Amino acid sequence: MLVPTVEKSLARVLAVGAGFTTVFIVSGSVSDPVNAPKLLILGISSALALGFMFFGAKRAFSDSRWLWIACLVFLGSGLLSISTSNSPLSQNLYGSYGRNNGFFAYLFLTIALLATSLLRQRESLTKIVHALFVAGILNVVYCFWVIVFGDFVGWNNPYGNILGTFGNPNFIGAFLGIFIATYLGFGLSSKSPKWFKFSMLFVIPLTAFEIYDSSAIQGRVVGLGGMAIVGFLYLRSRFSGLIVWIYSLFCGAIGALGLLGALQIGPLTSLIYKTSVSLRGQYWLAGWNTGQSHPFNGVGMDSFGDWYRRTRDPHALELPGVNTVVNAAHNVPLDMFAFGGWPLFLSYLLIMALGGRALLKTLMRTKQYDPIFTVISTAWIGYQVQSIISINQIGLAIWGWILTGAAIAYERISSNNAPAGEKQKAGRALPKDENLYLKSLTTASVVGVVGLVVALPPLTGDSKWRSAQVSQNADQLANSMVQSYFNPHNSMKFLANIQAFEQANLPDLAHRYALEAVSWNSESFDLWKVLYLISGSTPEEKQLALQNMKRLDPLNPDVTSRT
Repeated sequence: MLVPTVEKSLARVLAVGAGFTTVFIVSGSVSDPVNAPKLLILGISSALALGFMFFGAKRAFSDSRWLWIACLVFLGSGLLSISTSNSPLSQNLYGSYGRNNGFFAYLFLTIALLATSLLRQRESLTKIVHALFVAGILNVVYCFWVIVFGDFVGWNNPYGNILGTFGNPNFIGAFLGIFIATYLGFGLSSKSPKWFKFSMLFVIPLTAFEIYDSSAIQGRVVGLGGMAIVGFLYLRSRFSGLIVWIYSLFCGAIGALGLLGALQIGPLTSLIYKTSVSLRGQYWLAGWNTGQSHPFNGVGMDSFGDWYRRTRDPHALELPGVNTVVNAAHNVPLDMFAFGGWPLFLSYLLIMALGGRALLKTLMRTKQYDPIFTVISTAWIGYQVQSIISINQIGLAIWGWILTGAAIAYERISSNNAPAGEKQKAGRALPKDENLYLKSLTTASVVGVVGLVVALPPLTGDSKWRSAQVSQNADQLANSMVQSYFNPHNSMKFLANIQAFEQANLPDLAHRYALEAVSWNSESFDLWKVLYLISGSTPEEKQLALQNMKRLDPLNPDVTSRT
């Protein structure tokens, strides 16, 4: 059990860390303004939380034994996947470029979840709910500015839609869907402030318009589904079972029609179905096939992209097309299966199931409308829906993991069978231990620095690369390829720089780094292909590259195509 002063600091770190992870971007000085910066904030905040966890959590394992076991198995499975993967270590640890879903990201998310599960004060969970609202409001305001005045962030936007602080219209759509439902859920409580209720008149319509403007189907699904859950909880607290049953059957019927519409069946097809739904089916199948090919250890953390061509179904050559490839299964559980096989997949499902079980136990315990529980449960379910049809973007993932811990913490707070020590804590605060608090601050600061050092390399490496690109200087570009701890390699950097050297009529440099690239990651089709295509490769090297391209893309009738 955490002493009150330590828990207060831990809750503040988790709330600020989650909110800042969601909204933090870096523009201009890096090529990826979204993912590497979010990994950095996630790493620092999770490390700080770990420092506070060392103090006062004497009952942590015994209170949530299955959660800790599941998390340890999950992390152990990730390490096993890394140790047996043919993909590069840096890719396994930091993830592929533009995703950053490597082992460290999941380590930080696991720490955030466990830290949140230790909270035993309602006020602590309230801080996390407020952080979600702050992140949501900032995105609503930013998106409104973009719609009215244009985007002041100088990034490439091929979508033509709002991006928020996620760099993708699907991600901002899903986040706004979570936000609009939780904002409504909090505002329906009689305990919410009058100013909050008044703000709903502006915030909810504006958010709904922005979800529409994002053109993200998942945003509409998550938003409408979340509001349906809010409605269920509200009606359940005020009316008899018959009205709740009628409402539930109505929502269930609409949900069923929506699901059929996604499958091109029924009247909602034109509203729900998009070609991307069919594409996702192929990505999911490839993710499943990848996991099946390595059932006990997977292919490596965030290394599905190296295997997509090998495990895709023959129908994928037609739709989405032979040259359309992905580095994520667009389904988080299937990504886990591909990354680490059955151990990682099942332990992930168990972690999420424990959060769902806690919510269900709380729901069955009381009919009272509680805005904090409504926000936690609605946002948690919204994230789970999004995770089934999309990618594990760090700015969204932080809420899925931290709210899983919040669900478990809330269930213990509200339990009538809480341990005697916790009942005492609910009645009167435990005495402060200033010495323990100072020790926790010192430890958290030290561990936070470690988190900074661990999470920083993708960002510093990207910054160095971007500076070299802007300079248009061959020496600086070559210097950006010198691997070091704070300058890890990634496939995108190799590909872009090799092509830049080739176009600048520097075939020797292009050839040198093409050979280095395939040595670094022999499982990358694109790296072998660039070796095949550049002018400086010998006939023997071209033949070797061709053999590997056919190995990595066995269904492709023309692996040498330039399209």
